[in-house]
Amino acid sequence: MERVPNLTRADAVAAVRNPLAFLAARWTPAPGTVQRAALSALVMSVVIVVTGGAVRLTGSGLGCPTWPKCTDDSLTATSEMGVHGAIEFGNRMLTYVLCAAVGWAIIAARSEKPYRRGLTRLGWAQFWIVMGNAVLGGIVVLVGLNPYTVAAHFMLTSALIAVATVMWQRTRESDAAPRPLVGRSVQQLVWVLVVGSALLIAVGTVVTGAGPHAGDSSEVERMPLDWENVTKLHAVLAWIVVTLTFALWFVLKAVDAPKGPLNRTRDLFLILLAQGVIGYVQYFTDLPEILVGLHMFGSAVTWIAVLRVLLSLRERPETAVPDLPAQSYDTTSASLAGPR
Repeated sequence: MERVPNLTRADAVAAVRNPLAFLAARWTPAPGTVQRAALSALVMSVVIVVTGGAVRLTGSGLGCPTWPKCTDDSLTATSEMGVHGAIEFGNRMLTYVLCAAVGWAIIAARSEKPYRRGLTRLGWAQFWIVMGNAVLGGIVVLVGLNPYTVAAHFMLTSALIAVATVMWQRTRESDAAPRPLVGRSVQQLVWVLVVGSALLIAVGTVVTGAGPHAGDSSEVERMPLDWENVTKLHAVLAWIVVTLTFALWFVLKAVDAPKGPLNRTRDLFLILLAQGVIGYVQYFTDLPEILVGLHMFGSAVTWIAVLRVLLSLRERPETAVPDLPAQSYDTTSASLAGPR
């Protein structure tokens, strides 16, 4: 059996100074490993949405009444705190699992050969969002579940999902310059869809902030808004997003777009329909906790689907492609964009 060489003093110093570079110099992950690492970070960012929803819907938001400790005298939940303390503390512990998934994505991206700076930066962006959201989560507890801080907490998680989705997509692409698959007018329509979806999610946090699920059984401040009116606004925005998605699918069919954008638009439309059904059922059944939780999960999945539509509008070839004659490329672009 070959003996594993001991680390020299220089190696030890290098490992301490820059552990990522030290590891990258000695390990090259397979492309599939990098993709799975990015996907694990994305999955955990959705899981943290679901568990955060469970904390709110079970009234466990102040199960640990302080932060960063669970109580003034204990770092962890105690038996006297009951199930609410266990749920809130469990959600806090899952933040460490999320950090581990993001850290694994960073390590895998940093070790990939050739080194891809942009991919590594996407991993670090996730790390700093997680750290910022952890602090914001602590502030949420310290201010007694103020609804505005709770809304900001959810929106920052949506930003994390966005970055994680982009990183997952980039692990399956090269670093070649992107080439558009559709015309500018179609791209603009998709950007309107993205903005509308982000606004839909933001108004959804207002619905929660003004609604009955305050997050704790004690008296918790609510947004001073008419819940019924905010809910109706949320429903109108949902129909706008559904209409934009339906229109986009027809436009893509009309310009004979590639299957990638078409398939992802179809997937988004189906997800929106399912999300709409859940939304209306929960509204007319007085917001049962299980349906509200499913709706929160659907919000995260919808956001991912919207971003995947946006990312499908361009391609990055695996190898460098020689410049095409300007006339040939213009003809291709014109056929995709349709008549102007």
